[in-house]
Amino acid sequence: MLRLPSFTYLQPKVLQEALAMKADAGPDGMYVAGGTDLYPNMKRRHQEPRTVISLMGIPELAGCEMRDARCVVGSCMTLTDLSASPPVRRSAPAVAHAAELVSTPLLRNMGTLGGNLCLDTRCNYYNQSYEWRKAIDFCMKKDGHICWVAPSSPRCWAVSSSDVAPVMVALGADYVLVGPGGERVVPAARFYHNDGINYLTKQPDEVLAAVRLPAPDGWDAVYHKLRRRGSFDFPVLGVAAWVKWEQGAGSRERGRVVEARIVLGGVASWPQEVPEAGAALVGTDLSDEGVAAAADAAYRPAKPMDNTDFDLSWRKQMTRVYVARALAELGQRRRAAT
Repeated sequence: MLRLPSFTYLQPKVLQEALAMKADAGPDGMYVAGGTDLYPNMKRRHQEPRTVISLMGIPELAGCEMRDARCVVGSCMTLTDLSASPPVRRSAPAVAHAAELVSTPLLRNMGTLGGNLCLDTRCNYYNQSYEWRKAIDFCMKKDGHICWVAPSSPRCWAVSSSDVAPVMVALGADYVLVGPGGERVVPAARFYHNDGINYLTKQPDEVLAAVRLPAPDGWDAVYHKLRRRGSFDFPVLGVAAWVKWEQGAGSRERGRVVEARIVLGGVASWPQEVPEAGAALVGTDLSDEGVAAAADAAYRPAKPMDNTDFDLSWRKQMTRVYVARALAELGQRRRAAT
């Protein structure tokens, strides 16, 4: 049985108190929300904080509200509440849908929006017990010097397995970070690095406090997820598709895509936007030809590694399939609305 190491557990009541506790703890302190990622990592000795600072008792990090036509969601809102939130379902149903696809109902009751957005990258060689990793020699991500997925590589190739992050990048959401130096707002796409170890631009002493969803303005989005077991597995491929339709002159039937983003999850160390795929959709009405061109454009740069589930070549083939499915759903919605 894997057991947690000893640690000090702190429960601040306001955000500034949490920041002060982290400053006192220094590098040995870590924030925790639902704990569905951190505590298993601690059991496997991936992360070994001596002080754990809970954010769940801070009211300003919970719930959501409408501000200037934008839905602002607190980072400690549970995934269950996020998926059922009326404001989120009205303003960004793709976010609610991605949240309800995470893991199991029990873990969604514990896991939070912020936790899923900051989810540690995963790899078959990393997400093992301490004894297993020691037996083969440790990997670059923790305690070792080599990436067992690509032994000649100078970097770690652990994969981003968040379901909600690709949707946030596709939507162009903003993240509100609060640290000792005050508050700053970061676009979702700039929150992530394509590096399995240094995968976030957030500083260790900063808290992801809230997410600002874009106001409804003629856009629509969907999220499709590939996994072996539909009840609880991490994604081996996630596809978030966002399109903005032409508005104003003429009837809605003549609407064309004026902007689009395709973001892939589960194939790189960050939510990977494929600009060529989005560009292929501009000016189209999501006809079969436009969808096929975008799916091909997304397929080419997708380079899944052999460090999660399924055969990597098949997973690459599924990139084309799932992008096409996501765009077909958006097209069907558009036609149904007109």
